[in-house]
Amino acid sequence: MSTTIDPVVLQQLVAQAVRQLQKEGTQAAAPAVPAARDEYGVFTTMADAIDASAAAQHTLLFQSPSQRQQWIDVIRQTCLDKNNMQMMSRMAVEETEIGRYEDKVIKNTAAARYTPGIEDLKTDARTGEHGLVLFEYCPFGVIGAITPTTNPTETIINNSICMIAGGNTVVFSPHPRAKKTSIFLVQLLNKALYEAGAPLNLITMVREPSIEATDEMISNPKVRLVVATGGPGIVKKVLSSGKKAIGAGPGNPPVVVDETANIEKAAKDIVDGSSFDNNVPCIAEKEVFAVDSIFDYLRINMKGAGAYEITDTDTIERLWKLVANEKGTGPKVEFVGKSAKYILHQLGIEVEDTKKLIIMEVAKDHPFVQTEMLMPILPLVRCDNVDQAIEWAYEAEHGNRHSAMMHSTNVAKLSKMAKLMETTIFVKNGPSYAGLGIGGQGYPTFTIAGPTGEGLTSPKSFCRLRECVLKDMFNIR
Repeated sequence: MSTTIDPVVLQQLVAQAVRQLQKEGTQAAAPAVPAARDEYGVFTTMADAIDASAAAQHTLLFQSPSQRQQWIDVIRQTCLDKNNMQMMSRMAVEETEIGRYEDKVIKNTAAARYTPGIEDLKTDARTGEHGLVLFEYCPFGVIGAITPTTNPTETIINNSICMIAGGNTVVFSPHPRAKKTSIFLVQLLNKALYEAGAPLNLITMVREPSIEATDEMISNPKVRLVVATGGPGIVKKVLSSGKKAIGAGPGNPPVVVDETANIEKAAKDIVDGSSFDNNVPCIAEKEVFAVDSIFDYLRINMKGAGAYEITDTDTIERLWKLVANEKGTGPKVEFVGKSAKYILHQLGIEVEDTKKLIIMEVAKDHPFVQTEMLMPILPLVRCDNVDQAIEWAYEAEHGNRHSAMMHSTNVAKLSKMAKLMETTIFVKNGPSYAGLGIGGQGYPTFTIAGPTGEGLTSPKSFCRLRECVLKDMFNIR
């Protein structure tokens, strides 16, 4: 026996079901819209972002190191979550149109997993007949940190872990081209921290990053330390602020290969390092100086490792005009971090996806050698001998003292280049990214402070060394 439902009743049931689904959908979406908590660290004005950061730092100041370690663990776990990792890495590539997704995952993972925490802050205690003295790393307070478009998420993760480990809070001023990605990450971390019991707003930023907002952050008296990761212009700005400043400036890292090197391995290492994230890491190989006796064999092996060689002089010059700015002093922004395939396509050359680096032989004074381009284009320079290669590498690095690489088994020449270059990072017989703890010993940092001398920054870089004396006590000798 069939039953007929009254059309009016049916309409009421459908309407009720729709309302219930809408209610459930709103409830399910609620956690992703954190407006009830000042948008979890994202503010309309820089003044509000700084005030909130200062309030959070006052609370953090009186929390124990073990509590800080809890907050660091939350940051690590949140970033290492598979969905979060994929989202932030993909957003960074899609918004900035810079780099490679797979390499962003590697860099973000390294930053989240291996950035040092509170273990970096070692207390020094000394006793004598006049008592006890402690030297301890203590927070600056509120730190203002400027982050680049090339490494937006990696820098936020790395800086946040280091700065919070030191008892600081941080106000970020991201590059406007990485605004959405930075907002996503800042909110993600603040929400996870708050839900774990941390003070709200350990990490803050403005919703609309701008030069004006950055200037306001630098000049605000509540910001006690300013950190800039970027080009020479922004580093110069923070160094002239009148405050303690840490500047991570540009580089133009050279590679030297001599006749004693394992050429097959050197070729692969150089291609892998220079093409990593489409050459946007400031430590990546930017030019190669190889001795004549192994030059051609190195070039052949680099082609086998994924490099595409341009041999025609006219094509090399067309490439330069394509990717260089009008003044010839740097890259066109639209080509920074683009793939080798994309760049070659604009030149009218079609290649497979496996070709990840463009190489060519040029003279040592060619602009491709002397200019940091931040794209997978690697000039090769033929040298008479290793001493000439080292000398030319030193000239091409322009005194940035950032990074350099050498492939050799001659310890004397390795030592000579290391001493002469005075770079913060010097990698021997490996790809450049080994200097960031990716496949090499050490720890990652995405704020490499050559201009101000901190080098590979870690939690203690963002702390003040303070002395505490107990007179005529605690000497039991």
